[in-house]
Amino acid sequence: MPTLERFVEECRDAVRRGGGQKEVSEVLRSYFSDVSNIINELGEPDTPGIKPIFQASDLTIVNVVWSPKMTLQPHNHEMWANIGIYSGREDNIFWRRIKDDPDGHIEAAGAKSLSVGDVTPLGKDIIHSVTNPIPRLTGAIHVYGGDFFEAERSEWDPEALNERPLDMERFKAQFADT
Repeated sequence: MPTLERFVEECRDAVRRGGGQKEVSEVLRSYFSDVSNIINELGEPDTPGIKPIFQASDLTIVNVVWSPKMTLQPHNHEMWANIGIYSGREDNIFWRRIKDDPDGHIEAAGAKSLSVGDVTPLGKDIIHSVTNPIPRLTGAIHVYGGDFFEAERSEWDPEALNERPLDMERFKAQFADT
């Protein structure tokens, strides 16, 4: 039965060996083979927030807990990500840049719903917005191929869909404000 500590070590080992998203995704899939084990270790989500589990320049692992009905505006990561849902549901809208738009506007390009036990990769260039569509907290483990909290990234105004630098403190505060 994999533990959170072992999961973190296996992710770190995969990155140290020169592995990337695919190798870490396999580690995450293995960890998510028994979601009840994750709940036993982390507990049912009870407080929204972004809780770092591990943070380094080449790897960040975060426990993300979404408030009911919470939505995050479109944003990018500038690094690959692997997402696993251990409680609730996460709906993603994927966006693409409008070619040659001087203000960096985006348009919707697809969507994907993730439910308990689902694990999905997000490429380095993905732009997405995320919603917890259900009336209870959603818990997810997010694994990033870099320092999620220090990377220079963008977000898009949810109404005008124009690009601006992401303000990490404001980004994190959205979890506390909901």
